[in-house]
Amino acid sequence: MKLARIKAVCAAVLGIAAVHTAIPAAAQTPKRGGTLNYVVPAEPPGYDGHREGTFAMLQPIRPYYSVLIRVDPNNPSTTTDFVCDVCAGKVPEPTDDGKVYTFKLRDDVKFHTGETMTADDVVASFNKIIFPPKGVRSLRRGMFSMVESVTNPDKSTVVFKLKFATNAFIPVLAIPFNWIYQKKILDKDIHWYETNIGGSGPFIFKERQAGAFMRGDRNPNYYHKGQPYLDGIRAIFATKESLRVQAIRGGRADIEFRGFPPASRDDLVKALGKDVTVQESTWNCPIMFSPNHKRKPFDDARVRRALSLAVDRWGGAKYLSKIALVKTVAGITFPGHALSPSDEELKQIAGWWPDLKKSRAEARKLLKESGADLSKTYLFIVRGVDQPYKIIATWLIDQWKQVGINFKMETHPTGPFYAIQRGSKEFDVSTDASCNTIINPLVDVTKYLSDDRASNNYYQYKDREVDALYDKMQRLTDVKAQRKLMFEIAKLTLDTHANQFPVLWWNRIVVHRSYVKGWKVSPSHYLNQALDNVWLDK
Repeated sequence: MKLARIKAVCAAVLGIAAVHTAIPAAAQTPKRGGTLNYVVPAEPPGYDGHREGTFAMLQPIRPYYSVLIRVDPNNPSTTTDFVCDVCAGKVPEPTDDGKVYTFKLRDDVKFHTGETMTADDVVASFNKIIFPPKGVRSLRRGMFSMVESVTNPDKSTVVFKLKFATNAFIPVLAIPFNWIYQKKILDKDIHWYETNIGGSGPFIFKERQAGAFMRGDRNPNYYHKGQPYLDGIRAIFATKESLRVQAIRGGRADIEFRGFPPASRDDLVKALGKDVTVQESTWNCPIMFSPNHKRKPFDDARVRRALSLAVDRWGGAKYLSKIALVKTVAGITFPGHALSPSDEELKQIAGWWPDLKKSRAEARKLLKESGADLSKTYLFIVRGVDQPYKIIATWLIDQWKQVGINFKMETHPTGPFYAIQRGSKEFDVSTDASCNTIINPLVDVTKYLSDDRASNNYYQYKDREVDALYDKMQRLTDVKAQRKLMFEIAKLTLDTHANQFPVLWWNRIVVHRSYVKGWKVSPSHYLNQALDNVWLDK
């Protein structure tokens, strides 16, 4: 349960690669000034970090906020090094047999209003995340199921009391969506941050022009002295990949943090040579499809199972990795992690069988047994982002057609797409992604819990067997025992009950102008986005 143990387990299983890299920032003296222009493939559906889960919200808005702790921005690749942001000193070790964490706060953190942050603000923010009142959506509530209470004995101290000791807690606490809000604003209007921006981060929000950009200026009172190095930031919204590539190629933008497919990477390297840097990483994010369990015939596990059996994951990985942001075949846990199954174990799960002919024969059999109406065309809603959603969705429709079930693809911009998932539920099957931050399977798999426990499970089902196994797994500290239960959860989720389905895991390729310094790639497009350590060598 010690931080050292977390680091040792994670470091042993992660792999990050960077190519065409520049001289490490640590060997250079940062220069001050300039504006970082970065392209974002979609616009934010809302502004509340506690409520939202998309990069389209985090990447433009994270620089305006502070968090309690974060992954070390100088070493984000392993996601095992955690440092204080608004807390003072080092991340504390637990007491009371691993069940109590006591944080002391810095006394020099000021909100952009000029008011000093206190423990009241931190406690109010985490209570909103962990124990949201009725009518308030908290996307990561289920990830904090180990927390019993959050209190502040004084203005500079925050205490987290856990129900049980677990090595999952510190990584959850470091999730970059856990923004610190002002208590007095929450007390007045708990929904204020859904449509407004006001934090204590390295940059101060100035304006947003819908459909165009969002920008902010340097915070002169930032508590990490000497930072940020930039005078300002500008997030440019561009839904088409070709426009984002041309923006970097033509010098109108410096970087895209989310990631490009291999072809775009190669085009930029060919065009710009040494003037461009490429950093790559396995991505903590699978592209998924998920059936609506309350829409016929997808209320039948046989039909849901048939959808997965129809998909050629092993063959698709070889083809799709050349044109899309995907690469690796895996299940519900990060590829190669200590809690992940081997390929041989994975191949025991329906939909991951190596024999495609056998899989599709079983799919046709299940569809026939279920009595599903195969004369109908069913609705497949897709997030309107090319990479990888629309590309994978087009491929999936063809895969399903091979076993006799037909779908119509309906694409929606990010905001309306989430409104359908979360609100009207007017879909038969939906694209989705389980994109997480710190690699932490003990909480990353919460998406597969029942819909009354997982705020990001939009598919109207309850699976109490999975819930019970998950609760048991969280209370264990032995990796072998955890791994056994994780496989049981995967088997139920992907096969026996056929609830939700990863297709392939993503591959992150970040291309940027070589004069962008200080930023380092991580396995998540959510991490290292405060931008306080970025500078321009020009």
